[in-house]
Amino acid sequence: MADDRLGGYADALLAVAAAEGVSDVVEDELFRFAEALRVSESLLATVSDPGLPIERRQAVVEDLLGSRASSTTTALVSMVVGTGRGADLPAIVDEAVSRSAAGRNRALARVRSAVELTEDQKARLAAAIKSSVGTDVEIRVVIDESIMGGLITEIGDDVIDGSVRRRMAQLRENFT
Repeated sequence: MADDRLGGYADALLAVAAAEGVSDVVEDELFRFAEALRVSESLLATVSDPGLPIERRQAVVEDLLGSRASSTTTALVSMVVGTGRGADLPAIVDEAVSRSAAGRNRALARVRSAVELTEDQKARLAAAIKSSVGTDVEIRVVIDESIMGGLITEIGDDVIDGSVRRRMAQLRENFT
């Protein structure tokens, strides 16, 4: 998909959420759904399978999001899937969240953690990242138990891997 099309979808998602007055909620729900698609190859395959009727793919979205997300989020995801762009949904959401953060003059930090972070931990992390990158930071946390502990922080193309998994791999390398 061309970047301008991805941006067009991202802008449309943001515009609808803003018009409904639920931007923060929708962005968070979209981010979480996109992460679910990244984790579950079968879910991503289902919402993007051209062999399934569009109505069936949209029904899967509605079943999954139904009571877990706002009606706006459900409708937006269903719309993207209905246009045949289910496979692009994670990239569209990434672009939307990045554009939204940029519109608030913030950098977006995607943080993978083995456990949920408290609000205090998020605030301290945001302050530490701000001192490093020189701009306010919006933290989006993804729970990833496979990292075992610590954090993996992605800001744009930069990745800071402070995970226990990485430290263990480094120890193994040093002993071999």
